[in-house]
Amino acid sequence: MKFKWAFITFIFATITILTGCSNKLMVLDPKGPQAQTQADVIMISIWTMAFIVIVVVALFVYMIVKYNASKQRENYEPPYIEGNMIVELVCVGIPVLIVVVLSIISVKSNYIVESTPKGYEDKKPLIIYASSSNWKWHFSYPEEDIETVNYLRIPTDRAIEFKLYSYGPITSFWIPQLGGQKYAMADMVTTLHLAADVSGEYMGRNANFSGKGFAENTFNVQAMPEAKYDKWVKEVKETAEPLTEEKFDELLVPGHVGQSTFNGTHLEFRPAPEGEHGGHHH
Repeated sequence: MKFKWAFITFIFATITILTGCSNKLMVLDPKGPQAQTQADVIMISIWTMAFIVIVVVALFVYMIVKYNASKQRENYEPPYIEGNMIVELVCVGIPVLIVVVLSIISVKSNYIVESTPKGYEDKKPLIIYASSSNWKWHFSYPEEDIETVNYLRIPTDRAIEFKLYSYGPITSFWIPQLGGQKYAMADMVTTLHLAADVSGEYMGRNANFSGKGFAENTFNVQAMPEAKYDKWVKEVKETAEPLTEEKFDELLVPGHVGQSTFNGTHLEFRPAPEGEHGGHHH
């Protein structure tokens, strides 16, 4: 009876998990070199763990079937058997080897994703200051002298260098299909290197809990060819209202707002916490 209910529970849990995974995971659908590196590492880890589980379960079943003893009398004592050095070396050595290999892969991939994306080293990156406040995202383009709120436009086939910081609690900047998350803090600037190889719309969000408005602390990302991106910048500069310090102070008030676009950036009157404006001078 217990086995029957355990089997039913297993089937129900499996169906629930599979129906919840109808859409492809975004982290496994990379659209940029940094995200591709991370997806490769994730798949290596998944296949390694799957192989380990299959081998362990197979050995477990084999040992139970092969060495299944018949019922013995209550006072039965099994013979004393000394340890086997080869078996002990295998049991300890293989897990150590697996950990070493995965550690090397992880460290190597970390160096890759922390540097300029591969293939973009000879081209000047587009610098974007991405700052968060409760519960919105502000994107400052110092080269173009424009700023957006809760949406991001980037050119494809060009490295993007994000300068991250926060006007409130610690947040985490994350665009799953372009790369991993990195924290944005109040008294320092952290740098995140990304690039988009494919045009399209992607979801970005705050991946770190930061209060009651955390769930809606998202932003839209659109990657487009550079010519289209230049056209968008030109339209913004011709049509958008200027960003004043008073308007920026209104945006910093906790709450949710829609998407908006401005001429100028808040960096002019509220510089990022770097250099002489840095807190801990990291």
